[in-house]
Amino acid sequence: METSNPFDLRASSQALGEFATGNLASRVAAMLLMRIRDEDLAPGTRLPAELAMAKHFGVSRTVLREAIAILKGDGLIETRKGSGAFVLVQNQIRAPEGDRLTEESIQSLLNLIEVRCGMESEAAALAALRRTPAQLAEIEYSLRLIEESVNAGANGVEEDARFHQAIATATGNPYWGKLMEMFAQPIRAAVRVTRANEARREDFARQVQTEHQQIVDAIAAGDSQRARAAAANHMEQAALRIRGADREFWRGDGGEYARQLARDHQSSETGQGAIVTTSFSLRR
Repeated sequence: METSNPFDLRASSQALGEFATGNLASRVAAMLLMRIRDEDLAPGTRLPAELAMAKHFGVSRTVLREAIAILKGDGLIETRKGSGAFVLVQNQIRAPEGDRLTEESIQSLLNLIEVRCGMESEAAALAALRRTPAQLAEIEYSLRLIEESVNAGANGVEEDARFHQAIATATGNPYWGKLMEMFAQPIRAAVRVTRANEARREDFARQVQTEHQQIVDAIAAGDSQRARAAAANHMEQAALRIRGADREFWRGDGGEYARQLARDHQSSETGQGAIVTTSFSLRR
């Protein structure tokens, strides 16, 4: 990733153009589109040679070709055999409104995951020191419920909420549980997004299961430092998985879930806040 902070999408967006999520090719495509718009290239303008653009963006020619294919698939540029890539009608070269709204929604989701990172890492550390045998049994049982739910084809959202609530209860401090309850609705909405993303890839599902198990093992061992680190790592990895989701995910259910989370946040607020440029030019 382009930034050391997994919870901040904005630094990548400023460096790579809008909608800086997904794989490298999709991020290069976003930056290339931004440059075409910013330089107001006329229809039919030929883009620089493939090698020159690949060198500018610091990627391989293979990645650059994939980026061009993305824009071609969106009807924003065309390629002519032996001639290169050309800009299509200028009024089509604009930032899709859905992309802008989705990017804002993704950042809202990452903001919530960052808050969860602080809350849940400390709760896990305290649970490791204070949990009773019965509370540990509830945490372990909640983890099994997540696995059973996912194996049955469900999203596991409610089971996931129960798991983290059980850890908060095991701190022995009722205010940790109340704090989790305060965030219960947005957390469920956020988990719905992350679960939808993770369900698309078997390796993601295994990774999440491993991260949960590491938290439980640390709590069972009474190792507060390891529990804190495991819970923090779980949230950081969740953020990285979100940042790595491709455009197709955000154009489907993932985007709708994320936008709903952002809308809920804006509603709650109502009821109660420079692009990097370079000297490289696409003009020939």
